[in-house]
Amino acid sequence: MKTPLRIHTEGRRMLVILLVLLGGATAVTFWQFPVWGLPVAIVSVIFFLIILQFFRNPARLVPEEDDNIIYAPADGKVVVIEEAEEPEYFKDKRLQVSIFMSPVDVHVNRNPIGGEVKYNAYHPGRYLVAWHPKSSTENERTTMVIDNGSTEILLRQIAGALAKRIKNYVDVGDMVRQGEDFGFIKFGSRVDLFLPLGTKLEVKLNQKVKGNKTIIGRLG
Repeated sequence: MKTPLRIHTEGRRMLVILLVLLGGATAVTFWQFPVWGLPVAIVSVIFFLIILQFFRNPARLVPEEDDNIIYAPADGKVVVIEEAEEPEYFKDKRLQVSIFMSPVDVHVNRNPIGGEVKYNAYHPGRYLVAWHPKSSTENERTTMVIDNGSTEILLRQIAGALAKRIKNYVDVGDMVRQGEDFGFIKFGSRVDLFLPLGTKLEVKLNQKVKGNKTIIGRLG
């Protein structure tokens, strides 16, 4: 049995407004310029469906709740795997894994592990393309740290050239459950994970991943 299409709350108001505008424009076109009515109707439907897919929110449960397993926090492609300095919170070297979300990917962000939110900070910034090396430190972004009781991991939502609306739903001190939604980036962008050195990775560069489905790695 197929799961019915779910629309994220972030998109509902925009979709209603868009439906009214497109419907009105199509009706006016049929009335004033009948010959153009059908082409405008077809273009309007296609455009609406494109925007609709940006806000889909498929129901997904993690296969196994285990806070030593790190599940993908987003759908997309792994574009970075490297040891890197994390200057904002840890201020030391960590294993960085970055997932790029294209406009056709699901844009919901989910908790890769469960635990307590130890840090959560929003930073305004630029809108460089998400794969730019400086986007992690110069773009609009939100940084969150989750402590599972034995170690901490950091997630960073990064806005790109199109994605200029980052949503983050947690606060410092919140207890979050693995797999639950923690945020949303409208029209896609990038999520960085900073993991302890020695984390056993189970993904490769350029691999496509799915939030709550793909295992990024296992904590030691």
